[in-house]
Amino acid sequence: MRESILIGAGGEPLAPIELLLKRANRHGLVAGATGTGKTVTLQVLAEGLSRAGVPVFAADIKGDLSGISQNWEPSAPFKARAEQIGLTEYQTDATPTVYWDLYGQKGHPVRTTISEMGPTLLARLMEVTDAQEGALAVAFKMADEEGLLLLDLKDLKAILDFMAEHDDVVSKKYGLVTPQSIAALQRKILQLDQAGAGGFFGEPALDLADFMRTDLSGRGIVNILAADKLVQSPTLYATFLLWMLSELFEHLPEVGDLDKPKLVFFFDEAHLLFKDAPKALLSTIEQVVRLIRSKGVGVYFVTQNPQDIPETVLAQLGNRIQHALRAYTPSETKAVRTAAESFRPNPRFKTEEMITSLGVGEALVSTLDDKGVPTMVERTLIRPPVSQVGPCSPEARARVMAASPIGPRYDRVADRDSAFEILARKSAELEAQQAELEAREAAPSPRSSSSRQESPDDGGLMGVIFGTGRRGNRQSLAETAVKSMVRQASSTIGRELMRGLLGSLRRR
Repeated sequence: MRESILIGAGGEPLAPIELLLKRANRHGLVAGATGTGKTVTLQVLAEGLSRAGVPVFAADIKGDLSGISQNWEPSAPFKARAEQIGLTEYQTDATPTVYWDLYGQKGHPVRTTISEMGPTLLARLMEVTDAQEGALAVAFKMADEEGLLLLDLKDLKAILDFMAEHDDVVSKKYGLVTPQSIAALQRKILQLDQAGAGGFFGEPALDLADFMRTDLSGRGIVNILAADKLVQSPTLYATFLLWMLSELFEHLPEVGDLDKPKLVFFFDEAHLLFKDAPKALLSTIEQVVRLIRSKGVGVYFVTQNPQDIPETVLAQLGNRIQHALRAYTPSETKAVRTAAESFRPNPRFKTEEMITSLGVGEALVSTLDDKGVPTMVERTLIRPPVSQVGPCSPEARARVMAASPIGPRYDRVADRDSAFEILARKSAELEAQQAELEAREAAPSPRSSSSRQESPDDGGLMGVIFGTGRRGNRQSLAETAVKSMVRQASSTIGRELMRGLLGSLRRR
């Protein structure tokens, strides 16, 4: 017997419509107008994957998906649907769930570091110009070479402040960096912080292995990201989702086609991933979607209109569930026609006409068969979920969070020594050394100051700046000591900071 997920029933007479687990990593699309049942379909898929032992990640835009963690007593229409499609034993049950939230309010905090995000994705998040993106790239390069960890926004601000103060020296080594570009980046950081994004950067950083867990009974954990507030910052939402996909692509090994996926992602409001994205970034997204299936990860885009997804990405989506679309305008009529043409035709009905006549909880479904060929499109009655439909109460959410075994790992912020602390400490040390130097030079000394000749510095850019003191032709013992400390700090801190996927792909 082949392993599959029951989506619903369709055809004449009604027969099961299923998604084969071995084809679930071939990605998919759930589309339809508002109010046609997309969220319930998403919940049905997530429950089925969980029961099959597949972990799931899903963004919960309106909070309607949060009830998946609760058992319930289904209403009469759901019981009637179960009977209609032949579910003789319709038993409800809660699904193992972990709640997440970038803001740490409705779930465990999700964090990453500035260095893990990388300059390319960070530039998109900050919506910068080419010149500003260049200055940002210099900041990351300098942090690498000088051993300065970039963990949170204050680290990034500290290194930009450093660049602004010493822009002449920085420009000589890395190319022109204008004060205007640095000032613009500093304003962008302030805007991010005020928008609440500051809490996303820091430690402990998310270990994506925590998204790929099962419970003691072998059911996959459903990871729900509270996105009702996050989606109000669409660029942050899209960048976060793309970062997660990039991290999975970079760190998971190649496994080919498995009997079932290692993880399945559902990206709601998927059009935000592609809105205003530059061509190079769109090309990278396409490449990631195309290749990540060989790492055992399935990606399902949830959106209102299939035209929200670029054609190059849409072509990678083998499993499709199309809820009703409306056609009141010429552009909507074109969208319906485009959606219909993406299915393998069924001789029993005209797909284009059927899309506009589907009821709530009905969809046109086509999945991949054993050979990877799309099945004939079929009008399908979506099965009822086994867990609660609609949002769970704040009290129920709090109980689930309190029982989570990974909560203690993420709920408390860590702040280790990084660029902000190192630069502040070195600046304070230099000020103290300069004060001591001035005091010694003010006092009579039998030795001639001309006997102290400047020696070449080999401590990197920080050594040049912090080790030069007052930029004279002499080098003091205090300046030498500072240089030594800088060299020691630079040698003990890791020389290479983690980058996000996008930077690594561009180098390939």
